[in-house]
Amino acid sequence: MSAKTEQYKIRKEPYYRAVGNEVDLYQAAYSARMPVMLKGPTGCGKSRFVEYMAYKLGRPLITVACNEDMTASDLIGRFLLDKDGTVWQDGPLTTAARIGAICYLDEVVEARQDTTVVIHPLTDHRRTLPLDKKGELIEAHEDFQLVISYNPGYQSLMKDLKQSTKQRFAAMDFDYPEAGIETEVVAQETGVDAETAGKLVQIAHRARNLKGHGLDEGISTRLLVYAATLINKGVDPLAACSMTLVRPLTDDPDMRDTLDAAVSTFFG
Repeated sequence: MSAKTEQYKIRKEPYYRAVGNEVDLYQAAYSARMPVMLKGPTGCGKSRFVEYMAYKLGRPLITVACNEDMTASDLIGRFLLDKDGTVWQDGPLTTAARIGAICYLDEVVEARQDTTVVIHPLTDHRRTLPLDKKGELIEAHEDFQLVISYNPGYQSLMKDLKQSTKQRFAAMDFDYPEAGIETEVVAQETGVDAETAGKLVQIAHRARNLKGHGLDEGISTRLLVYAATLINKGVDPLAACSMTLVRPLTDDPDMRDTLDAAVSTFFG
């Protein structure tokens, strides 16, 4: 394996707790090099799952955090000037296609639709990537796979994938795990005791019930890990929860009071 490929390999096994048959489903999809779309709320484990699967499959992983300013050239590549003149620099999608990596486009719905169109030739029978500016047509490496993720909760007419894009992918739904598994994940990730992890999970469940009733999004598993990490470092649980579970979610004073009250119920 080349040095360039090696730099994208995941050295240490990421912790991932399976909640269903998602590992087997993904392995089957990868064996067919089928493009995969992961759908679920923020902080529920989509990115960690991709890292875990890349490690398990022994494949390099190139991750792109999509944003509204991202252009097609940011994905594919561009000509740059150096001391010797003009030189072409591959973008992350092109690099992944060349070396046979898994390319993960995180929150792809944030990218402009005219940008995401460039992935189409890689996600059907062609498995090619035209570099129009360079006059080159790349045939994807046999191990290349494209994975995208997005949060359906943020769907709108302005921020959604075209059907012509969606129907190029197999899709897997993700959500926050049930309480027992989420407690196990928080404890495993941070080292806090099961009782503390369980209290944090109960706070999260109360907050998630407020989604659409004052909160745009509930408390994610990621934020629970943040809270538990601070508690494990000796921070007072009330202060830790305020910093990680309440303040990031909302600036509304009444909603903050509601969340603070939920925290006080368990750690007061």
